[in-house]
Order: sequence, then structure tokens, then C-alpha cells
Amino acid sequence: MDTESSSTSLSESLSSIQQRIVASEFDGALADLAGLRESYPNSEDALYMSALCNRYTRNFKESLSILSRLVELVPDSGRAWQETGHTHRDMGQLQEALHNYTRACQLNSALEGSWNSIQKIATQLGRTRQAAHAKSNIERIKKTPQPLVVAADMIAEGKLLRAEDICRDFLKKVPHHIEAMRLLADIGLKLGVLTDAEFLLESAVLFAPENVQVRMDYIQALTRRQFYDKALEQSKHLLEREPDSAQFQSLHAVSAVQAGDLDTALLMFDKVLTTLPNDPRTLTSKGHALKTRGDFDFSVDNYRQALLAHPEHGEAYYALANLKTYRYSDSELKAMHAQQANPQLTHMDRVYLSFALGKAYEDQGDYESSFSQYARGNALKKTQSRYSAEVTTRDIQSQISVCDADFFRNMDGTGHQAPDPIFIVGLPRAGSTLLEQILSSHSLVDGTQELPNILSLSQALRRRGRQEFGSDYPQILEKLDKNEFAAFGKTFIEETKIHRLNAPYFIDKMPNNFRHIGLIRLMLPNAKIIDARRHPMSCGFSVFKQLFAEGQEFSYSLEDIGSYYSDYLELMDHWDTVLPEFVLRVQHEDVVDDLESQIRRILEFCGLPYEESCLNYYETVRDVRTPSSEQVRQPIFKTALEQWRNYESELLPLTRALGPQALKRYPIEPSLAT
Repeated sequence: MDTESSSTSLSESLSSIQQRIVASEFDGALADLAGLRESYPNSEDALYMSALCNRYTRNFKESLSILSRLVELVPDSGRAWQETGHTHRDMGQLQEALHNYTRACQLNSALEGSWNSIQKIATQLGRTRQAAHAKSNIERIKKTPQPLVVAADMIAEGKLLRAEDICRDFLKKVPHHIEAMRLLADIGLKLGVLTDAEFLLESAVLFAPENVQVRMDYIQALTRRQFYDKALEQSKHLLEREPDSAQFQSLHAVSAVQAGDLDTALLMFDKVLTTLPNDPRTLTSKGHALKTRGDFDFSVDNYRQALLAHPEHGEAYYALANLKTYRYSDSELKAMHAQQANPQLTHMDRVYLSFALGKAYEDQGDYESSFSQYARGNALKKTQSRYSAEVTTRDIQSQISVCDADFFRNMDGTGHQAPDPIFIVGLPRAGSTLLEQILSSHSLVDGTQELPNILSLSQALRRRGRQEFGSDYPQILEKLDKNEFAAFGKTFIEETKIHRLNAPYFIDKMPNNFRHIGLIRLMLPNAKIIDARRHPMSCGFSVFKQLFAEGQEFSYSLEDIGSYYSDYLELMDHWDTVLPEFVLRVQHEDVVDDLESQIRRILEFCGLPYEESCLNYYETVRDVRTPSSEQVRQPIFKTALEQWRNYESELLPLTRALGPQALKRYPIEPSLAT
């Protein structure tokens, strides 16, 4: 049975079972679900319905067992946590029920049933403040038009396209409705359509300047677009409104970090800590700011303080690991294991702890335990992801099919002629931060960071293609007027000015831009592109053991990493064929072996004169925000190149996914090439 037919069959079966549940035929529904779950063991709806029927038939133990499995599959499902709360409530376990309802509302604030239960149980337990908070949220939901309550629920449960249709239909009937605009912008942010989200929220702020939530969402949109100065201005507005608000002080501090004003950020974090002594999130955020500035010892002190105040705060343990040069003590290792056994730990704290323990055991040379922890962390993170390697491969093949040699010949002469950008592309952990640090040490080059502009434009073009032409991206590139590409290039140069100082050239090191080199060529034909490449096993393992905040969802599985790397190689080969000499390939191992020769080669490609400061890149003082921040502040070293060999047997899934063609390009042990 093909995927589409299978999906239709499952949907029809679930619909039939749903009717039996509505008719209170729970035993019959359970019998149908038993057969369905054999064919679709990971069906979220089948698991949810099974738990529901078991609760209604008072088989609470089985219900909780099923819900435990459901939460493993979808840890961010508010409805799964709500049903867990209902089960504990019906068992008379009010404390456990309250905990689960609270978790449900944190994930999905549209769950009126959970808020009602929180109010009732909190009142019974004498928790008046919690009951009052629940009551205010119940009133909020009741005041919200029902279509928007449904849309908010769908957004929280990941049903974004259906939620988008509801919001758009509602706005046609009620233009400029603030909550509808806010929800539609939230969908845009989740889908990566950042420009539209920013415009919606900017408009909403103009229509409702006193709406705090809208302004906070606007700050989030500006931050995602990396318009940090504008975000700082908006956070300042909130702070001026309530100067003593710890929430607004914290928001302003985080905005200041992102805008590069670390002195203001640290001052503001200290104000928050005066109001909320030993607040773990604030201490961790302060540690991040100190790390960005290069104050290693002070950042460590703040992470440790956060853990003393709140031993469950997994992010602080991971922050220590992410320094790359920190080594855990035996007592810290013992404390991390104790927290892994804590049943109240949040999903993300479990993820953080697993990656931190992976690093701790790696430093000790216990590679079996290390890999087990890295694998656990990635498996937990993958449950929150809907990444599909097949979709990525399909997108790569579309690029190859559309952007062929004839296409570029027909598009000759397009684009904005500015030579300013130097794009560093490739896979994460392939040495791009090192190349950026080298180039930004040159007097004519500004280092920036991983800019989202090209990715955001590609998402906007994808949506436009579907709406205007019934096609997708990159197919839409064939439909556009040549003048539009020049406008795209000009807009890119204008929007990125906020990240630059006074140098004539600047770096955009977003690695994922390798998928959009065709678009870059059309809009900025004089840009320079450097492909940072690293041995596939070395790079793949480094990606696997690095917890990325967002944007690298392929990284949670060795198979997905191998497939992604193979797709990357195929697409880069294609760009080399249809756009000869447009991309300079820089092999990380060559940089490590002969730094000066590679620097001269890179500078020549970029049209830059040689400067000794590039060779002494580690002396350059600048904020570095990537996981390699501490490493690029040191002279070059070779120790990381062969670390993957310590995990050779565990990495066989990566080897198989890469395939022999990817591995043939590098010196590699014969056993791994089979």
C-alpha cells in the first residue's frame, strides 16, 4: 500500500472509531483500536483514543501506560498531558493531576478544560494564586472568538496550515483583529515566513500600542529576523512602561545581548537577580552573555550558581558542556545522573542533560557511555521534529532540475551588482566559524553571524509560488521577472547593513545557504561563496553530538545526517558544473595542515590583499555566538579531526547512509567503505 492510500485508510478507521467513542461504545472502540495499533503503532490519534477509552472504562493503569508512550512520541502535545491529568484526576491523585494540567497549559494555552481543572483542584488544595491565574485564563478564552480558540489549539498541536486557513478566513470578516493577526504571525514565524510575520506584528503594534503580548511577539519576530537594534528599542519601550518589572528587565537584557550591548545586558541581568535572587534562567542567560564576550571563568561561575539554585536546570549543565573546554567533576557527573532519574524533569531538561553527559563521558574516554547519552539526547529531540530526509532529497533534486545550465544562460545579466557579501556555506561543524574568524580578522571584512535573510526569502518565494502560480520553490524562479532578482539583492544589502560596521565586505555564514546558491547567483552575481567542507565522518559525528537550538533538524539521527551530507555533495557538484568557479571549496583538514597557504588562497578568491592578522585570527577581539566560540579564540589544533574514530562501531548507520561515493573522496579505513 502506498503512503497516500495508507494515510487515507488510517484516517477512515480513526473516523469510524471516533463515532463509536461518541456513542459511548468504548469496548468496541478498544477492540478496533487494538487492530489499528498493530498496523500503525506510532499513530498519535490511535494512542490518544486508546488512552481515552481505557480511562472511560476505568482501566487507569493501561491508560497511563499508553499515555506514557504518547508523550514519548509527542512530548509537546498539550492534549496528551491534559489526558494524563484527567486520568490522575479520576484516580483521585490531585497533585499529579495538577502537575499534568499545568504542563498541558504551558504547551497549549487554549485548553479550557485544563484551566478549569486547575482552578478547581487549586481551590481544593488552597492554592489561591494558582486558582486565580487559571480563572483569568478561562476568562481570556471565553472572550476570544471561537474560531481563534480553535486556531490557537491547532497551532499548539502543530496543525499550522489548518490554523492558517482559519485565521485568514476570520481576518476577511474582521479585518485588523489583533488576536487573529497575532496568531497568523505566530504561524508565519513557525513556518519561517519571517517578513510576513514581522509586518503583521508591526501593524498590530500600531493598532494596539498598549497590548503587551503583541509587542513581545513583535520583539520575537524582530529577533528572528536579526533586527536586533529594533528589538532592543521595543524592549526598551516595555521597560520604560514598567521599570521594575523583572520580566521586562530580562527581555531587555536578552535583546541587549543580541544587539551586542553586553554592558547593558549584564547590568540588566543583575537588576533581575536583585528582584529574583538565584533565578536559574537569568543566571544561565548571564552566563551566555559572558561567554559571548569571552569571559570564560565568569560564565562558568554563573552556570554553576544556576545549578546550585535549581539542580534540575539542565540547560546550565549543557551550557557548561557547550563551552567545549570545560571538564565536569565527579560530583557534577553524579548530580546529572540523579537528575536523569528525576520523574518530574521536563523534556528539554532531559535533552540538555543527555548531551551534557555525552560530552562528560567523551572527555573521560568512556566512549560507549558517551555515545549512549548522545543517542538518547538526539532521540528525545527527534520526537519534537517532523523532519523528513525524503523531503530534503526531493527539494535538492528540484534545485538540480530547475537550476540547470540553460536556466542560468537565460538569466544572464540579472541581479544587484554589489560585491559586498561573502557567503560561507556547507554543513554545520565543518569549520565555517574558523573561516569567518580568519576573514573577519581582515581590515576590509566585517564578521556578522548566521543571517536568516536568504532562508526567509526562499520561504516567502515558496509560499508565493503556491499562491500565484500553483508551483513550488525553486520552480517559481522560472516565473519571476529578471528585475525582481535585482530588487531581492538590493533588499538583502539594505537589510544586512545593521550587522555591519564600516568594512566594504561582510560575511554571512548561514551554512544552509548551500541549498540556495542558485538564488544567490541570480540576486547577487558578484557575491563570493566559500564551501566549508569537512571529512563526512568527522563532520557527521560532530553534528550528531552538537545540540542545535533550531534550524538543523536533520542532526538528530545518524541516518538523516548521512542522507543530508550526500544530498549536499550532489548539489554542490551540480553548482560546480552549472556555475563554474562561483564557489571556492575549502577543506577543513587542509586549513589545519597548512593554514597560511589556505588563507592566501581564500583571500585571493575574495579579491583581498594578504594581511598577517588573518594568520593570527585568534587574537581578534569580537563577539562569537556559535558553539565554536571558545575554540576559535585559540590557535589552530588538530585533536578534533579524528575524534569520530573513537565511536567507529556506533557510527555504522552514518557510514551506510553516506554511501561509498561520499566516502571515496576522503582517505578512510577500508572497513568503513563497505
